[in-house]
Amino acid sequence: MKNNIYDILKGTFLVSDDSFKNWRMILFVSALAIVMIASSHSADKKVYEISKLNNEVKEMRSAFVDGRSKLQRLKMESTVLAKMKEKGLATSTTPAKKIKVKSQNN
Repeated sequence: MKNNIYDILKGTFLVSDDSFKNWRMILFVSALAIVMIASSHSADKKVYEISKLNNEVKEMRSAFVDGRSKLQRLKMESTVLAKMKEKGLATSTTPAKKIKVKSQNN
């Protein structure tokens, strides 16, 4: 058992006569490790991108809600009346009249 550990530490399993099997396995495991690391980096990059997009969606949603509430306040009759008073306009005291146009064909 002690000799096996010393052989591994010295690296004799890499230069012995049947070392081709060992090199193939080492290269295979190394290639798998590289693929696993690349996949992990790719997944992390996607997670960061998703997080960034979620933050953008939240910002845009809050901007939309803010704009919609401002629009609702501007469309209120009291706001429109106040703006018109600033310009010197007032509501009409006489009600509006309907204009009916008769067709000349009949």
